[in-house]
Amino acid sequence: MIRFAKTIVSMDVLKRNNVTIKGMGEDIIFFAHGFGCDQNMWRYVAPAFQEKYTTVLFDHVGAGNSDLSAYSFVKYDQLEGYAEDIVEIARELKVSNAVFVGHSVSALIGLMAAKMAPDLFTRLVLVSPSPSYINDKDYIGGFSRTEIDELLESLNDNHLGWSATMAPVIMGNPERKELGEELTSSFCKTDPEIAKHFARTTFLTDKRHILTDTKVPVLILQCRDDVIAPVEVGHYMHKHMDGSKLVIMNATGHCPNLSAPEETISKIRDFLND
Repeated sequence: MIRFAKTIVSMDVLKRNNVTIKGMGEDIIFFAHGFGCDQNMWRYVAPAFQEKYTTVLFDHVGAGNSDLSAYSFVKYDQLEGYAEDIVEIARELKVSNAVFVGHSVSALIGLMAAKMAPDLFTRLVLVSPSPSYINDKDYIGGFSRTEIDELLESLNDNHLGWSATMAPVIMGNPERKELGEELTSSFCKTDPEIAKHFARTTFLTDKRHILTDTKVPVLILQCRDDVIAPVEVGHYMHKHMDGSKLVIMNATGHCPNLSAPEETISKIRDFLND
């Protein structure tokens, strides 16, 4: 049992998602990681907010130090399964009116959680988001359906080889090899069957239709050169989300929380202080 927000909560939900709570502020800020990663990917960003906020970090079920026995191939066949977990964590902690920061696929998961529980978040920060990775007529998602099928087939055939090849491409910043190596290591640590399943759920999902449902201020942080989420995606989301703010960062690659933490922190702070 732990104390939080003057209540006593059970450890079951928190243990399942390896929830970590730090900071001294009265306001709450969630940080959610992307595919193949865990909460450690926020280690350069989250501490910058712990003086003003209480930070809540967690691992999606199947990632990091989450409870792997809680993974369900039925529940997590849709991103809504992960969104339900976020809502459950927040309810367990008696949280409302919080800030949500989600990277990559977790940006969309955060949008779903906000729709499920409208009182949960007052602001959303979407880092390198994409509502759909597949090109569709005038929509540029970055990949054709054939390319996505080939990517998933390659992952299915050779998880470790795929990770070693794709992680540096996703990270970008080839001059900083340590970043690609870290992401490769993170990908390789993920259970292969869970990685394959989460990849299919991530890359075959099309959530463009939920963008207009968002009722709170949104910051879209898009890197200027991102092979996974090109800038066209950011402009598309901004166009379809009333009250959103689009910032094209100087950072490159898909993981500015690792490659450009100072810029990421600065842009989030500017948004929260508006």
